[in-house]
Order: sequence, then C-alpha cells, then structure tokens
Amino acid sequence: MELLTGYVRAEKSNGEDDKSLGRSALTAIALDGDASAEKTLESFVEPRQPEWLRRETAFWLGEARGAEGFRVLQKMASNDPSASVREQVTFALSVSKEPGAVNEMIRMAHDDASAQVRGQALFWLAQKAGKKAVGAIDGAIQNDPDTEVKKKAVFALSQLPRDEGVPKLIQVAQTNRNPEVRKQAMFWLGQSEDPRALAFFEKVLGQ
Repeated sequence: MELLTGYVRAEKSNGEDDKSLGRSALTAIALDGDASAEKTLESFVEPRQPEWLRRETAFWLGEARGAEGFRVLQKMASNDPSASVREQVTFALSVSKEPGAVNEMIRMAHDDASAQVRGQALFWLAQKAGKKAVGAIDGAIQNDPDTEVKKKAVFALSQLPRDEGVPKLIQVAQTNRNPEVRKQAMFWLGQSEDPRALAFFEKVLGQ
C-alpha cells in the first residue's frame, strides 16, 4: 500500500493520462479490500491535495467503496472548496449503490453554492429517475434563483423516461413564468419526437 501511495503522490501529469503510473496505482488502491485502503483514499481527498486526485478518488469512492466511500463523499460534497471537484462528487454519488446517495444529490442540487454543481447534480439525478429525483428537478425549475440552473433542470426532465418527462415538459412550456425556461422546454419537446409533444405544438400553433 505504501508503494502504491507513493506512486499516486508522485504523479505530475494532473491525472490526464489514463495509463499514467499514478492513476493506475490509485485504481489498485481503490479496488484493494484491505482496510488500510479506506484511510489512504480519504487522505487523497483532503483539500490540500491536487484537484485531479480529489476528482479521481471521488469516483472510486462511489464506485467501489460502499458505505465508507459514501461517508467520505458526503464530507466532500459539503466541504471541498472546488466546484469542479464537487461536480465530480455528484457523478460519484450517481454510481454509488448506497441508499443515501440520492438524498445527498438532492441536497447538492438544492443547496450547493455553485450553479454549475447544482445543474450537474440535477443531470445525474435525472439518470437515476425515481420520485425523489423528479421532485428535486421540479423544485429547481420552480425555485432555483439562477436561470441557467432552471434550464439545466428542464434538460434533466428531457432525460427522464418519456411517460414522466414529456408531460412535465409540456407543463413547464405552458405555465412557467420565465420565458427562457419555457423556450428550453419547447426545444426539448421538439427533440423528443413524442406524439404528445406534436399534439401540444399543434394546439399552440392553432391558437
């Protein structure tokens, strides 16, 4: 473990090369069943560590480390100073199988200081679907103060299963008070090629 940790900490390529020694060592640590791997991975996400390392470690915490990984991801979601890293945390939560992961994504979609992170959380929530996720997406469309986040939430609706997403897009296009949001809903309805969207457009054009 010490040897692998040394390779990770010596990595100078910003982790951009998939075949770099440091990145390969990080993967080996993440997949190691030894309890010492937990402490090692947690040390990699301390704020003083390079952003590439915190982002890559976040993924493996969600993918391979179960409940302990989720615990560390929750800390990162609240405390990491980098919006870029917190964006990666939203993805890591989306691949986590822990039951609390969706709730943490919802919290990030609602509370994170960065509009970019809130939007990314909404995107990954849409991939998870489910009633909780849909409620968070609806809430962002109605309540988020940033129009760009509202537009990303509309996009998230377009990623839902059609029987969930299309009726909600029609509702947004009909009733939302923000013209940019209505325009975005109309755009994604057009991309859906759904008969209900066509019927809605025919109704609008007929008025």
